[in-house]
Amino acid sequence: MNHHYPFHNITRLVCGLFCGASLQAADVISTDVLVYGATPAGVCAAVAAAREGAQVILLEPMNLVGGMMSSGLSFSDSNQTDRRTLLGLFEEIHQRISADYAKRGVTLPYDVAVKDNKHWTYEPHVAEQIFQDLLKEAGVKVMLNQQLTGVTKEQTRITTLRTDKTEFTAKQFIDATYEGDLMAAAKVSSVIGRESKAQYGESLAGHRFPKAKVAVSPRDVEGKLLPLLSGEEAGPDESDGKIMTYSWRLCMTNNPANRVARTKPAKYDPARFEIARRLLQSGVNPKMVGLDLYPIPGGKVDVNNGIHRQVSMGLIGPQWAWPEASPAERAKIWQQHKDYTLELLWFLQIDPAVPEKTRQEIAELGFCKDEFVSSDYWPPVLYIREGRRMVGEFVMAQRDVLDDVTKTDSIGISSFPIDSHDCQRIATKEGGWINEGTIFPVHMKGTKYGQPHQVAYRCITPKRVECTNLLVPVCLSASHVALSSVRVEPTWMMLGQSAGVAAALSVKSNIAVQELPIEKLQSRLRAVGQIIDLLPEHIAKQAN
Repeated sequence: MNHHYPFHNITRLVCGLFCGASLQAADVISTDVLVYGATPAGVCAAVAAAREGAQVILLEPMNLVGGMMSSGLSFSDSNQTDRRTLLGLFEEIHQRISADYAKRGVTLPYDVAVKDNKHWTYEPHVAEQIFQDLLKEAGVKVMLNQQLTGVTKEQTRITTLRTDKTEFTAKQFIDATYEGDLMAAAKVSSVIGRESKAQYGESLAGHRFPKAKVAVSPRDVEGKLLPLLSGEEAGPDESDGKIMTYSWRLCMTNNPANRVARTKPAKYDPARFEIARRLLQSGVNPKMVGLDLYPIPGGKVDVNNGIHRQVSMGLIGPQWAWPEASPAERAKIWQQHKDYTLELLWFLQIDPAVPEKTRQEIAELGFCKDEFVSSDYWPPVLYIREGRRMVGEFVMAQRDVLDDVTKTDSIGISSFPIDSHDCQRIATKEGGWINEGTIFPVHMKGTKYGQPHQVAYRCITPKRVECTNLLVPVCLSASHVALSSVRVEPTWMMLGQSAGVAAALSVKSNIAVQELPIEKLQSRLRAVGQIIDLLPEHIAKQAN
């Protein structure tokens, strides 16, 4: 049975997705390890801790488990990693996905045992079912629709976590949310936005202008900026609050038997896409406006924002406020992104400036009758590429991704290239506009993945003076540049599993997470199939 979040309008979204029902708090529930956030990392953390013998509760503010992998991200970016270093639960989950399809007589275009760089694809509802099976088999108590409202601390330990429905106590906590909501509630230091180049000595920090300037006017007849521009100028090239754009990963099909027809959005205004129209009319490569489509099983496509495009699914600007927004404010931003994407699809389908081939391709696509049924076929989870970032015991920076790649307290290998989507879209002095903030991925020479590097345990532990029973595998301690490498589900899943093992071991020894002997943790990680050692060629080669 699928558990997609049911909502049909913004009111139900505010009341159900984020705020939950107004209920009397039940008796306090106690456990060994409490994981907040049923993202793929959260699922891996919960399962890993339970397999170590801990009693585990997994809380999720929405009504599904699996985060983006259950909500449209239908290949989880491991095609740009060295899959030889991604075993453990990440590999097991994909083996289970493959077995599920084989059982139904479906042959997938890849073999999980072959560590190449093909897309390991799946349908969202299949991924969600695999996550549910893993949690059930491990004995994890899953509680959905539990919106965090606060925590209580005694000195450096979280003692109580409160949701809109229940109160919990635990010995160890794991924040696996995309935003870092639990660590923020626990008053753990964090940042939002980009650092200056000087702060950590990062050449890729600060403003980035790798995309070509667009030589068409971004202004209307009155001289005002057109829609979809985020500002008049980039601002000072120093630390700022800007993070990479959010979007959706839609699941669509052109199969009439499984297609839900789309209609003109009620709010559609052709003027909203004037910058895209002018760009296309200027004779630029038409691929600069549009969507990325990836084929997946079931005759479907995974629809994504195009990092190389000038105008795509990323709605630039509203994402800056998301990490620290209230539940009601997030609901409004969520709806902004949905409205924009529905209107963009319509623009690409009907506007004469769009090439006929593209219009026809988009016109044939509809949502899938067998995906996200209870949410009007729309994916519940917004693609949050970057939220808060903890400032913990050790801050991973560009040098730790590209140069100083070995760490004595390694808990896993990250090898996705540094990859940031646009952060802002601004007018230029020449009278055009430009997208700023993009970092295009660079692969190691002779490979299709980024520079492999060990991730330090210290990156998922808060400062000792702030919290001693919390681990943060998703919004870990990293600069914006370093997070742009770590920020994919395969890496977060690996870190989630390592965090789950660490939390369980800390419970058994009744010690702070920072006091856990790294040799003991690494021994257990190796025993459960986690790869924490670099291969010789990872150190010998350098990125292009």
